Amino acid sequence: MDNVYYVYILTNKTNKVLYTGVTSNLIKRVYEHKHKLVDGFTKKYNVNKLVYYDYSEDVYGAIQREKQIKGKLRKKKIEMIESMNPDWKDLYLELIDE
Repeated sequence: MDNVYYVYILTNKTNKVLYTGVTSNLIKRVYEHKHKLVDGFTKKYNVNKLVYYDYSEDVYGAIQREKQIKGKLRKKKIEMIESMNPDWKDLYLELIDE
């Protein structure tokens, strides 16, 4: 798919910290987080497990979705993650196998 934009949520090993981001290349971006190539929040708190993602062909829609997710209460974010990924598996492993 051309022009696909992903909204994603990463967590740490204990699933305590949640980070929401947006990107046009999900595999590359999560790789950067996993290998600590991105300075900032995710590097500091060891946030590198992909637990949720969605996509849109509209960049503005993806950015709006990111803002919407960031504005949710933690409880709502957890419900959203568990609706897609009840076991909190690292979805990155499935992406790189495709």
